[in-house]
Amino acid sequence: MSFTRPRQEGNAGSRRDGADRENGADGANGRSTEELTERTGLMSRGAAQRDGHAGGNGRVDREKLKRGAAEVPISVVGWLDERAGMSPTLRAMLYRKVPKGTNWFYTLGSATMFAFVSQAVTGIFLAMYYDPSPVKAYESIGHITNEVFAGELVRGMHRWGSTVMVLLIFMHMARTFFFGAYKYPRELNWLVGVVLLVLTLAMGFTGYLLPFDQRSYWATVVGVNIQTSAPFIGPYVADFLRAGPDFTATTLTRFYSLHMLLIPGLIGGLIGAHLYLVMRHGTTAPPWLRAEKKPELAREEI
Repeated sequence: MSFTRPRQEGNAGSRRDGADRENGADGANGRSTEELTERTGLMSRGAAQRDGHAGGNGRVDREKLKRGAAEVPISVVGWLDERAGMSPTLRAMLYRKVPKGTNWFYTLGSATMFAFVSQAVTGIFLAMYYDPSPVKAYESIGHITNEVFAGELVRGMHRWGSTVMVLLIFMHMARTFFFGAYKYPRELNWLVGVVLLVLTLAMGFTGYLLPFDQRSYWATVVGVNIQTSAPFIGPYVADFLRAGPDFTATTLTRFYSLHMLLIPGLIGGLIGAHLYLVMRHGTTAPPWLRAEKKPELAREEI
């Protein structure tokens, strides 16, 4: 009986030790599971944060690219203005004062300039296919009209555009005259306009021969013969236009060079001078409007 209780106590102690070890193992397993869970959560949060930073950086980079792309034209304009100094000229053109009573009659000059630009662009297109020789000139015109893509359209624009330009410049000169815009201090601008009118007529006359058919040939012969009747310089002008005393193959080349090179260059330069004088002196108000005087100035005059 004396040996039974200790064995029971030993068995109980062993059971308690086993239970403690099991509880310790379960606790360790629980702690390890919690640690794994925490580590997994930390890793997932870190990955999410990294993804968030990456997405944020991507958005930032796109915004920076947009801002940079928007600033490129501004930087280019600033670079050009710093070296060319065009901002005062553009400011004078775009922000100049316009008198009271301005109407659609004041757009005739701009319309004439647009017609000249249209003639220059269509003329360059036609010159790519035109052959200024007496043998192939008429054939090249037929090739432009019938075979070249949009050739008939461009030739029609150039042909009728010359008539439109002549009408517009006459209307512009008439408006300038009746509105009294040729008076002080705009006399020089009026003279430039007169020279532009003469050059426009000369450009139409020299271009009329270029198709080199029967109608254009004989019309040009009549026009040059009229030049010979002018006093003093008439015969010299006719010889200059014909490139000699008679119509030859060189006459067509002379008219082509005048029509394509000399006259358009002079017109372009004089248009620049004309615009400069307009910006310098401004435009005139219609003659039926008078400037309103301030009350204090009116009282001083009385």
